[in-house]
Amino acid sequence: MSIHYGHIAQKVFNTPLLYDDRKAEAFLEGLGGRLAGSSVIITNGAGAVDHVGGGNGRPIAGKVGGRIERAYGAAGLLPFDMVQGVAIIPVEGSLVHKGGWLGASSGLTSYQGLQAQIAMAAQSPRVRGVAFEFDSYGGAVNGGFETAAMIARLSKIKPTISILTDFAYSAAYMQASQTRAIVAPKYGGAGSIGVIMIHADMSKKMEQDGVALTIIRAGKKKAVGNPYEALPADLAEQWTAQAEAIRGDFAELVAKGRRGRITKARAMATEADAYDATDALALGLIDAIADPLDAFNAFVAEVNRS
Repeated sequence: MSIHYGHIAQKVFNTPLLYDDRKAEAFLEGLGGRLAGSSVIITNGAGAVDHVGGGNGRPIAGKVGGRIERAYGAAGLLPFDMVQGVAIIPVEGSLVHKGGWLGASSGLTSYQGLQAQIAMAAQSPRVRGVAFEFDSYGGAVNGGFETAAMIARLSKIKPTISILTDFAYSAAYMQASQTRAIVAPKYGGAGSIGVIMIHADMSKKMEQDGVALTIIRAGKKKAVGNPYEALPADLAEQWTAQAEAIRGDFAELVAKGRRGRITKARAMATEADAYDATDALALGLIDAIADPLDAFNAFVAEVNRS
């Protein structure tokens, strides 16, 4: 495995992810064979989706210390588009914790960049409302809860809306649920309130290839869960418990953000299912079905009326 692919594998395997399962399946179909060194066969798949958000290369975003906020502030600029006092913050493609960009780039959006934009939207007197534009199947856990908390705080002081141009699943829905309202197009979708973890067991493949691997451990738990040995049952239980704990926190966050429109129990009862717009509306996951442009224009008008 090359160093480049090894870096990717560290971000994907043996770590909890807030991805809709169809996006995870698409990743395995595309890169799974390269990571494993052989073909990957997926049985009983959910149906992979080929989904990449719009890429707009933007300046590097700072996290600790607020580098991007200070840089834009010193220049008297805001790091997002504005229409009549409404900031537009895109949440597109796969969501990652950190990245050398603000917003979306190469089909990715960093929580790091989103946090910078949210902070400046909250602080700027020029911003009277914020519209988040969603088209994402989710992404990483790390950074997701913190970003959602920032959106919740923003929603307490300024009008906010999530406008789904297509989908907001898993980590993306986590963020959308913290705005005051969510609008989806007729053939859009929302939900997937759950966690996914992937472990690659290459032990049989190596045995077939005549490769005997010896792992020298100083500490029984060192390298446990590696791809060259079968996953131990106790570790599988531990990871399942971790995933369930994150799912519980996710559902609780959704219930708080939706303010009574869906409870934690009902969110848990969805069992991480992904819903089309009609079912999402019936469940209380969204507030309306409308054309995204109409929804945005109505929001701008309402913000300026207020």
